[in-house]
Amino acid sequence: MLTSRPYLARGLYEWLLDNEQTPYIVVDAGKPGVKVPQQFVQNGQIVLNVAPAAVRDLAIDNAAVTFGARFSGQPMQVVVPMDALVAIYARENGVGMVFGQEPVMPDFSDEEQAELEDEGRPTLESVEGRAGEEASEASAEDDEAARPEKGRPSLRVVK
Repeated sequence: MLTSRPYLARGLYEWLLDNEQTPYIVVDAGKPGVKVPQQFVQNGQIVLNVAPAAVRDLAIDNAAVTFGARFSGQPMQVVVPMDALVAIYARENGVGMVFGQEPVMPDFSDEEQAELEDEGRPTLESVEGRAGEEASEASAEDDEAARPEKGRPSLRVVK
């Protein structure tokens, strides 16, 4: 699976703009591929204003956040690979998101996936093939079991 970070970053960026907030990003300047003005890096991080008035040609794609900006009057092309994006938030109130480490999801070949399924691991299956009668009987039994008895409410632990 692809990382969710660029999708969340794009959504949060748009949301902050729609709410008339100033979007800022926090960048881990020590990651490979990061191009930021090193003179402004503090404790290995840099905070950048990415509002439309502060940057040119902002692109938040699946690989990186890129834009042009001026730092101390000098133009620079900024590149922030997605794994270096630490957070996006609003300057005015701090509302936003800090991105944690995402688990690495392995890509399996069809053969590897078939082996995993043969080992008895759970898989998704279609329920369209079930006979209508079996489905209605099962759902009627489930409905009866799920209905609480009349009287005093109580909680029951189901394992």
